[in-house]
Amino acid sequence: MLVEPTFLENPERIPTEAVPENYVSYTLKHQEALPPVTWSNWYRELHWLHVFILCVPPTLGIIGAWSTPLRLETAIWFVIYSHLTGFGLTAGYHRLWTHRAYKATKTLEYILAILGAGVVEGSIAWWARGHRAHHRYTDTDLDPYNAHKGLLYSHIGWMIFKPRRKPGPADVSDLRQNPVVKWQHRWYLPLAFIMAIAIPTSVAGYGWDDWRGGFVWAGLLRLVFVQHSTFCVNSLCHWLGDKPYDDKHTPKDCVITAVITMGEGYHNFHHQFPMDYRNGYKWYQYDPTKWFLWSCEKLGLATHLKTFSDNEVQKGELTVQLKQLRQKQETLSWPAEKSDLPVITWEDYQTQAESRALICIAGYIHDIGDFFDKHPGGPHLLKKNIGKDATTAFFGGLYEHSSAAHNLLAMKRVGILLGGAPHGSEEKVVPPSQHLRIARYSELASSGYPE
Repeated sequence: MLVEPTFLENPERIPTEAVPENYVSYTLKHQEALPPVTWSNWYRELHWLHVFILCVPPTLGIIGAWSTPLRLETAIWFVIYSHLTGFGLTAGYHRLWTHRAYKATKTLEYILAILGAGVVEGSIAWWARGHRAHHRYTDTDLDPYNAHKGLLYSHIGWMIFKPRRKPGPADVSDLRQNPVVKWQHRWYLPLAFIMAIAIPTSVAGYGWDDWRGGFVWAGLLRLVFVQHSTFCVNSLCHWLGDKPYDDKHTPKDCVITAVITMGEGYHNFHHQFPMDYRNGYKWYQYDPTKWFLWSCEKLGLATHLKTFSDNEVQKGELTVQLKQLRQKQETLSWPAEKSDLPVITWEDYQTQAESRALICIAGYIHDIGDFFDKHPGGPHLLKKNIGKDATTAFFGGLYEHSSAAHNLLAMKRVGILLGGAPHGSEEKVVPPSQHLRIARYSELASSGYPE
């Protein structure tokens, strides 16, 4: 008798071994979701702290920008500080603490934890817990930012409105024991204010006497820019681009989103190989976070940068390419299978050739009645071989026919000569278009094609 697993009321506090194997379907069946957001209840379902963080800084920043000229020094500081705090998210929150793609010294951990607070996207513990759930339950209702719910929802909607369901469980026991993560979580609010507002304003103020510009441009608008840059990892990276490594889920690779997200835009690769410290797997792909971590390793601040085997990465890429080729292959017309063709004796072949334009090549009978006027060598070469075996002539006796000619000839098969193909022509029987035909595993045992 099978015992149904105990329902997990609080997925935040469970041992991993207690999660039922069918957790997604089991939870969707047994856990009642909150009522959907409607025009009549939307204001009660808002997450007001998130609304404040997402709406107040851009509003104040846009108003301030109208009356605050952007000085060159402040513009440069905007770019520098955007990258610094961005690395706190991409290199710290994401690749270090969520995916453990490398090991960092305590110095680098504290630096990234402090810089990451300057983007005001929650503490490391909160952010990493949600992102691990996203990877584990991608594109399901237990994914906190399920891309199937729409571009706007996966960008900011999941934060503005209270979630209809708790995200699926994710093991964050390693983070609960990390002293840097615990320290940042405890002091997150003052750290966020200092790094998001006080530091960028003070640097511009003390540095070149642009207090107002530092507050508006390097503080508020920089905060909005970096926030939405990283939000695009959950939205645009599941919408724009292609899927070179896996086509089961929504994550995609795109150089445009890579530029927007500081290298996080090669998202299809990342979801397949999440513990790789690179998102831009190929050397030329734009991924400043990858270059930043490489530099940290050279400086002794980071070690054990993890990479997946090139063989496995290329195998995944080839799998998708073969699948795409298979799909293209199935849109084309192919010669009749051996089992679908009648077996004809030599005598029957000659008798039928008296009334039909039949020609025998490599053990197959072909009807070439519609090809006389199209034959490049002239109709006389075809007519003189009707009712005969033209194997030698076709395979170089008169002319070494092209691959296109072999493919076209195979489409004109109407029968198989009793006794089969002449010895030594077995490989030539298969037209070039089918020599590398893509077959499903289930087809291999019964396939009539050469291995």
